[in-house]
Amino acid sequence: MKFPTLAIHAGQPPDTATGATIVPIYQTSTFTQREIGQEPPFEYSRTGNPTRSALEQCLAALDEGRHASAFASGSAATAAVMSLLRPGDHVVAAADLYGGTYRYLEKVLGPQGVTTTYVDGRTPGAFESAFGPATRMAWLETPTNPLLQLVDIRAVARIAKARGVLVAVDNTFATSFLQKPLALGADIVAYSTTKYMAGHSDLVGGAVVVNDTTLHEQIKFYQNAAGAVPGPFDAWLTLRGLKTLAVRMRQHGENASEIAEYLRAHPLVEAVQYPGLSDHPQHALAAGQMAGFGGMVTFRLPGGRPQASAFVRALRLFAYAESLGGVESLVCHPASMTHASIPEADRVKRGITEGTIRLSVGIEDVADLRDDLEQALAAVTPAR
Repeated sequence: MKFPTLAIHAGQPPDTATGATIVPIYQTSTFTQREIGQEPPFEYSRTGNPTRSALEQCLAALDEGRHASAFASGSAATAAVMSLLRPGDHVVAAADLYGGTYRYLEKVLGPQGVTTTYVDGRTPGAFESAFGPATRMAWLETPTNPLLQLVDIRAVARIAKARGVLVAVDNTFATSFLQKPLALGADIVAYSTTKYMAGHSDLVGGAVVVNDTTLHEQIKFYQNAAGAVPGPFDAWLTLRGLKTLAVRMRQHGENASEIAEYLRAHPLVEAVQYPGLSDHPQHALAAGQMAGFGGMVTFRLPGGRPQASAFVRALRLFAYAESLGGVESLVCHPASMTHASIPEADRVKRGITEGTIRLSVGIEDVADLRDDLEQALAAVTPAR
């Protein structure tokens, strides 16, 4: 079956108890068992729940994977992947990455004896150069947050496999509709399902998808032991969001492409990052690795925070808010929001300036979005 069909039907047959066409919300903490010693399909909702099970089956199918585990947040999903690491292990991560992941690597894993080296993810050889005897995992996002750089998953996976290093890909920006990391050689795919997968800014969730059964069993054990699982209603909302993922991602991409072209032509904008632009330095890689270019656009105003603040204050449709991937358009100032946990010197070195603005382009009428950006940019006093 094709992706849009899988999104609606995978893991979601009619309910056997009632015939309900849509998966029910099994809002229960526990399940009545028949007798001692007989292992039931479900016993306690931290360990397993039918609504969550349907979501996990659907997520696995959409990524062309064998196993999926749902979590209460994207950060919980990241922690589950990192639970595979032990003191003395080494991680190589693409330097441009979500601030929360940086925080976990440095503030949680660092004190536990896990070290991390950050490399320019645009160069596969940088991973190879950083690999050492203790390297256990390569962590990458592609496109990256917030600078929308591309990492060649296939090339990094080939290098890592020769060294016995696991490759984990945060696929939140692309989603399984636009990119299939497992098919490109990755071992693990992680998501914040809060974003595009659920798509309506009304829940917090995460997921991990793998092919290897041993990896799945380890992550599943952590899921049950740590207990950071989504409730049945959040699982159901995510399933509902997945049903429209294909049509939403097409519209996100169409709108983002037009917005990126508009910003590139605007005299006040210093630079625009969007993989769909023909002059993006990794446009060819994006076109070969992805089925579309996504709904995220990042641009830079030359005057720093004063100009960024003026722009944000003047917006009427774009909401100034954390997160991304909802049907509504959002604007983020990474230096003070999503990436504030990264030291300023490191942010600047990586290209995240005070004038960097990240747009999550929604599915509103693109003319209205363009008009909103036009009037907000008109409120910005050019830097001198």
